[in-house]
Amino acid sequence: MGNLFWLGIVAALVFSFWVDALSAYQYHHFNETELSLLEAQEQASSSLLGRTPLMVGLTLIQSAAAKGAVCLDGTLPGYHLHRGYGSGANSWLVNLEGGGWCNNVRTCVYRKKTRRGSSTFMEKQIPFTGILSNNAEDNPDFFNWNRVKIRYCDGASFAGDGEDKAAQLQFRGQRIWLAAMEDLMSKGMHTNISASGLLSGCSAGGLATIIHCDEFRGLFPQTTKVKCLSDAGLFLDAIDVSRGHTIRNFFSGVVWLQGVKKNLPSSCTNHLDPTSCFFPQNLIASIRTPLFILNTAYDSWQVQSSLAPSSADTHGYWHDCRLNHAKCTTSQIHFLQGFRNQMLNVIRGFSRSRQNGLFINSCFAHCQSERQDTWFADNSPVIGNKAIALAVGDWYFDRAVVKAIDCPYPCDNTCHHLVFR
Repeated sequence: MGNLFWLGIVAALVFSFWVDALSAYQYHHFNETELSLLEAQEQASSSLLGRTPLMVGLTLIQSAAAKGAVCLDGTLPGYHLHRGYGSGANSWLVNLEGGGWCNNVRTCVYRKKTRRGSSTFMEKQIPFTGILSNNAEDNPDFFNWNRVKIRYCDGASFAGDGEDKAAQLQFRGQRIWLAAMEDLMSKGMHTNISASGLLSGCSAGGLATIIHCDEFRGLFPQTTKVKCLSDAGLFLDAIDVSRGHTIRNFFSGVVWLQGVKKNLPSSCTNHLDPTSCFFPQNLIASIRTPLFILNTAYDSWQVQSSLAPSSADTHGYWHDCRLNHAKCTTSQIHFLQGFRNQMLNVIRGFSRSRQNGLFINSCFAHCQSERQDTWFADNSPVIGNKAIALAVGDWYFDRAVVKAIDCPYPCDNTCHHLVFR
């Protein structure tokens, strides 16, 4: 029955997912409009590994309303918590859910009628896979920690604070972050001197992890080991294929609509405009807490939504390439190599710090820490024969310095590429 239940969850997520047996690569197929599901990271992939994932129930934060810490539609925010045990009983892994952003009233009104803007529509249970798994075979270093996924229902990477009364919209991401942290601390997150902490997140949650990393560190005693992991959160201030600024214009709408400016680090806003300070490339140099950046060099979300969106590709020249990297022309691959070079330039200074970690693999994918097949499996992506889970664990526990940067595409045959239809 458990397996049938999980198959039902998979079907409900409308993922179509398979391995192309004719290739050394892994290809995961989705409809183009389902790209936002990548950020949600409800992992159909785990069903391929032959194990039914742990399902964890939703807890609403009852104290949040009094603090004005509510979702876009005014409902309570929530999280999913699975308690740790044994050697991990006092350690906490807090994961910030991803799921895009809304940058104007129209898109936020639409969003508040979904699980990305209202707890009314959130799943009552979600699977914990990858870095959230409770199985030592799937998650060797963090399986017995207290593991939390904080649901994302504000649309500004847990960083806004404002409202639009006419549209009945609450932009309270920062308050949700604070209310969730207070609630978790009341459940023992910071009270034990032997505690450890790791803040993680994917996509919009990866950006939120960067924004809130030092705040998270501040919740724990100085003697506590606390670090942060940003997965697919390195959104670049890149030029699109029409020489425009698609992603900058989009982020500008998010920042100004939702009142994000006051919650961005002053170390950035005291010399750059607020929109620039929503880009991780302008934040990572000033983060004091050890940070691990996990990113694909050819991030699928950024290729589709930042570099070559249909709005910048009016003649459809990039249509096939956007959906399937194997259909890119030589000149298009050259353009994407330029994007990779920009990413490597952005992280150059960051990588010089011994406390920081890197895993930049040359894949066309988006989010790899919460998917079991990419986090830790027999055929998961590797750099130098080391899987992502082992690289992150070695870095977190100071077993090794991890600064893994892949060779350029198409040299890596361990990638789990995403192909869209």
